[in-house]
Amino acid sequence: MSRLDLQFLTPQRLLKASVAVAAITIVLKTGAWYITDSVGLLSDAMESFVNLASALFGLAMVTIAQRPADEDHPYGHHKAEYFSSGFEGALIIGAAVAIMWAAGHRIFEPQPLQQLGWGLALSIVSSGLNGLLAWVMFRSARAHRSIALEADARHLVTDVWTSVGVVVGIAAVLVTGWLWLDAVVAFGVALNILREGARLMWRSSQGLMDEAVEPEVLADIHRTLEEFRHPTIRFDHVSTRRSGQRCFVDMHMHMPASWSLGRAAALRTSVEQALMSAVPGLRATIQLLPSDVEAHFDDEKDLI
Repeated sequence: MSRLDLQFLTPQRLLKASVAVAAITIVLKTGAWYITDSVGLLSDAMESFVNLASALFGLAMVTIAQRPADEDHPYGHHKAEYFSSGFEGALIIGAAVAIMWAAGHRIFEPQPLQQLGWGLALSIVSSGLNGLLAWVMFRSARAHRSIALEADARHLVTDVWTSVGVVVGIAAVLVTGWLWLDAVVAFGVALNILREGARLMWRSSQGLMDEAVEPEVLADIHRTLEEFRHPTIRFDHVSTRRSGQRCFVDMHMHMPASWSLGRAAALRTSVEQALMSAVPGLRATIQLLPSDVEAHFDDEKDLI
């Protein structure tokens, strides 16, 4: 996928596509459940409703995240995407509980399945749509550093695996004649999506707590700073945080006390521009200090 394609496939466009695909898969999977009366296919259809709600909420949060900074939000609205990820995780967990409840009844009261050929065909078609969209979303999520897009893509992948599990389970029912296998597969599917929901909620909580940038991004920052290091110039107290698509770095830059303010400011500007070129979406804050001055943030007087 070319850079031009990734620029065109923005998070908003892809989440709109996710809404459309979710609506289509709801029709297909609900139809598959209706004609077969399979609780496994019912669990698959229920997750598609979660896909639709998640995509709508994700679209709203991405739209908010792209708003420019204002007086009330001087650092921007980028963290709105983490609410999308947490909301999606909560919906997935709710769907998993509902699926387990429905499957629990069928384990003890199994029902015969009907017209499985059509049901499986509809499920496979919808899974193909979800799988294709998830692949495109993952590529775009990495390019745009969008956690909302990544969360929706992961959910779609979970949906694909759900459908695979359901198809395998129904095939096993056909081969063995054991009707209770349909409910067991649905229960296993619920446990799988429960794990994915918990993972998304954890990821969201870490983002809201100002988690540091990824190791590869931090490596790019240090690599850039190395280009400016000199016996008379050094950097310390480098700290980072991630906020949705935006990331921030704060640091101290030490230089000779004899330098003029203009010379020091010019070098700082060069460092900031190099950092922002190396890491798209980065905002750098650099405090200038003389070489013989140290800042000690761990002193007890600084913690009061």
